[in-house]
Amino acid sequence: MSAAAAAKPILYSYYRSSCSWRVRIALALKGIAYDQVPVNLLKDGGQQFSAEFKALNPMKQVPALKIDGIILSQSLAIIHYLEETRPNPRLLPQDPKKRAQVRMISDHIVSGIQPLQNLSILEQMGEKKMEWAQHYITSGFQALEQILQHTAGRYCVGDEVSMADLCLVPQVFNAERYKVDLAPYPTITKINKALLELEAFKVSHPSRQPDTPTEMRA
Repeated sequence: MSAAAAAKPILYSYYRSSCSWRVRIALALKGIAYDQVPVNLLKDGGQQFSAEFKALNPMKQVPALKIDGIILSQSLAIIHYLEETRPNPRLLPQDPKKRAQVRMISDHIVSGIQPLQNLSILEQMGEKKMEWAQHYITSGFQALEQILQHTAGRYCVGDEVSMADLCLVPQVFNAERYKVDLAPYPTITKINKALLELEAFKVSHPSRQPDTPTEMRA
């Protein structure tokens, strides 16, 4: 094994970033030990804009993962890489239909909901940011609730934890943060509750990270 492959992975992360949280859950589920380097998105005008971090991820976003001698950004690309190189436990079902459903739900959240309440977007919205975030989370959750009624078992797709679940939990956390009423989404709420009982989701939670502010610690 080369030195690069043997080195412990390094995750560049921010405690409250939902994209970082997805990757932290994947690493926890797969039992991958890693070091974490916090990148504070608010401090010093945003540490993601530093020349040092821009060299790691030109998109100036977290997460970035240094693993096996390469640097990866974009949470789903990272999760797919972990899945292909460390396949146990599986986060993509073997059945092609279920696998497609997992990808569909993941994309629905990662492309259709989360970017619209990303920090960079909300900063442009000024005083309307809460209203904006609530609007797009609500419209996304109305569709997601309908989809999950057809695919869910205990979790998003059947009874096995999948990549879709890694996307769901951080998004529900964001919805709560922006005071979205979750009462109309019983399926989303039930799945989220079941997932938060799992150890991988607990240890990766924003309240339990090295950079979590004292007042938000679990």
